Amino acid sequence: MIHSFNNPTINPVTRREALKSAACGFGYLAFLGLTAKSQASVQSPLAIQQPHFTPKAKRVIFLFMDGGPSHMDTFDYKPKLSKDDGKEGRRKKSKLLGSPFKFKQHGESGLWCSELFPEIASKHIDDLCVIRSMHTDTASHPQAVPFLHTGSFQFTRPSVGSWILYGLGTENQNLPGFITINPPKILGGAQNYGNAFLPAAYQGTPLGELGRSVKNLDVPNIANSRFSRHTQREQLELVQAMNQSLLARREADAHVDGVINSLELGARMQDAVPEIMNLETEPQAMLDMYGIGGKDTDNFGRQCLLARRFAEAGVRYIELAHTNWDQHRSLTNTLRRNGRETDQPIAALMTDLKQRGMLEDTLIVWSGEFGRQPEIENGDGRGHNAGGYSLWMAGGGVKGGMAYGTTDDYGAQCEENPVHLHDLHATMLHLLGLDHERLTYRYSGRDFRLTDVHGRIVHDVLA
Repeated sequence: MIHSFNNPTINPVTRREALKSAACGFGYLAFLGLTAKSQASVQSPLAIQQPHFTPKAKRVIFLFMDGGPSHMDTFDYKPKLSKDDGKEGRRKKSKLLGSPFKFKQHGESGLWCSELFPEIASKHIDDLCVIRSMHTDTASHPQAVPFLHTGSFQFTRPSVGSWILYGLGTENQNLPGFITINPPKILGGAQNYGNAFLPAAYQGTPLGELGRSVKNLDVPNIANSRFSRHTQREQLELVQAMNQSLLARREADAHVDGVINSLELGARMQDAVPEIMNLETEPQAMLDMYGIGGKDTDNFGRQCLLARRFAEAGVRYIELAHTNWDQHRSLTNTLRRNGRETDQPIAALMTDLKQRGMLEDTLIVWSGEFGRQPEIENGDGRGHNAGGYSLWMAGGGVKGGMAYGTTDDYGAQCEENPVHLHDLHATMLHLLGLDHERLTYRYSGRDFRLTDVHGRIVHDVLA
């Protein structure tokens, strides 16, 4: 039944508020917290889609280390750099900086890891696939961060999570399929989780802001304190009827479709999201394992536990962010702090997923936007380096306990088996059962894809 504004059965307050909201873009923001009957006749753009081939992974948890972690101080052991500490660098008047951290081999694989990550090294080193030959196109944060997230720094393009959601849909229709916790406000901002020219349903849902505490994190507008559930239902049905009427007149319209789907999802989220985000339902032993309540580990521990809960609930792509990896100075103290803040929570996340049988089909990726230089900067720091850096992956169909590729003796440039960022994106899609050359979207007369005209699958890292 299509409601009209003059329908006497509609509450006058509902009609007045709906008219006001309809005049402002059909209530896209104002109604995010409403409850409504699902419209079974409308095919959700987030419905589960069949992949191109059998996947190894069902979901992704991307651990974004904002700022560019120093690979020669974390996962790429460079004994010659330490031996030549203080000697002249590659540039005139520059000096080499050996790592101030001790490295050891761990596990059956004998992978090298610095003392910064004792929990990961002792418990999960044989789960890691460390790619030591990463390289990217730019060493500037404002370009490199969007490039990591979208595959382009020259144009606005859909984010990795949006492409994956577009290709696979999501398992839980009551939650967003793509969630980013504490995303950067600058350095690309919303572009890092945006849908660009893909339909609006594939945009990521941001929770919090980089550098902020997530202790009291919630979703803005998830609840409506002004009206009862009954009034909210009437209100939403009226607005949705208007949207459907407009859609029928315009035929295909991505903007109206986006409003309709957002309203429906927001309605379903009203009950589902607060339940998922309530960490008080977890046993104390679980909170302790993640370091929640700890001085250094509380904030990122909460992010990691939320990631497990969202993953378990069927969210397809989850990104967490940790900042302060841009060490142009005070590298020793800042890296130690970063290790204390992230090591235990990440190890707990991997342990938790493994105990639940989820690590095998959850792809975890740990990465920054680039690496660092071997030379000293500002007494105790390192500059940006796009020519060589490290990241690691675990679970989701990658080989554990292996190092792939190399950089030179100082870690300045990748040498053996170089892996470009486009190659990483192609490999991630492949593990999810998606062919990066076939996952395309027609826009402005051209078939676009995440990897543009580039990208190769790194088969050697696949289990």
